[in-house]
Amino acid sequence: MATDYYELLGVRRDADEQELRRAYRRLARELHPDANGGDPKSEARFKEITVAYETLRDPERRRRYDMFGPDGARAGAEGADPFGTGLGDIFEAFFGASPFGSPQRAGPRRGDDVEVVLELRFEEAVFGAERSVALQGPVICDVCGGRGAAPGTQPRACPDCGGSGQVRRVRQSILGQVVTSAPCPRCGGFGEVVDSPCSACRGEGRRTEQRAVRVEVPPGVDDGTTLRVNGAGSAPPRGGTPGDLYVHLRVGAHERFRRTGADLLTDLHISMAQAALGAEQEIETLDGGTERLSVPAGTQSGKVFRLRGKGVPFVRGRGRGDLHVRVVVDTPTGLDPEQEELLRELARRRGEEVAPPASDGGFIARLRSTFG
Repeated sequence: MATDYYELLGVRRDADEQELRRAYRRLARELHPDANGGDPKSEARFKEITVAYETLRDPERRRRYDMFGPDGARAGAEGADPFGTGLGDIFEAFFGASPFGSPQRAGPRRGDDVEVVLELRFEEAVFGAERSVALQGPVICDVCGGRGAAPGTQPRACPDCGGSGQVRRVRQSILGQVVTSAPCPRCGGFGEVVDSPCSACRGEGRRTEQRAVRVEVPPGVDDGTTLRVNGAGSAPPRGGTPGDLYVHLRVGAHERFRRTGADLLTDLHISMAQAALGAEQEIETLDGGTERLSVPAGTQSGKVFRLRGKGVPFVRGRGRGDLHVRVVVDTPTGLDPEQEELLRELARRRGEEVAPPASDGGFIARLRSTFG
């Protein structure tokens, strides 16, 4: 037997499970003994590709094969299920259904899930909100209650499948008789037929309508959070359980506050004199209150102060994050001649070198340039 299982199946070494399955089904149809008149060479090749597929479809056996070759893969196959998916794939390739899979149950089904995007303001995400989203889609028919039958009538058991929703077929193969099942074509797998369809939904049990769904946004959610509203998705045909609604949140920015997890960050702009001498400042919090902050003398630009419990509520659990206040020292601009002279005098006394005054400076600047 060829030792390169990937070459045997005609796939790349990084092929995923779907690629492996497609390659195996294609080769199984070509090489199966029933399709080649019992040719011994085809039968041998068929066994080879089956072993290759069974090895590569199993992550652990595939890892052992990649590391140690066929012997390592066989060592890892002890206790493996002899009736794994490979055999089921053979039946599916030839008969359109596998006798080893779980049969599809008759009766009501679950509806499809629905996804929407909900835009929130920054404050709504932090403190929570009640919003509604508009949906256009299937809802349970209120005339027939989802059964699909006209009022006063009832669906009856499908005579073709006896109410099971499945029809069984017996085929001959090299393994003997094979019984396969598939959804009943008459009732569509529901197990019931409707002789008098509901006029409102035409027997489908659901109608397409515009509706509004209320969404409770809990405090503390963040951009990218997804909320699930159970049972608010699409209604299935002929009864059953509606799917769920998944709401993806998109949170807008705030003009003064930024968020990191459960903490908030804001900037406090103070003057150079306030930073040097200290000051008492009022900080407005996100929830509209104010907090008093003492800025000590000599505070540098970029200094961060923390106000505990003034941040974002924790989604799970009690309490809130913190508010971090970053100091930004503003450099004065638009100085009049007297203010400029005061700053230059301060610089001289501190021994700091500053740029000379402009050539068209004030009276004091011209005197200094004249008398040195």
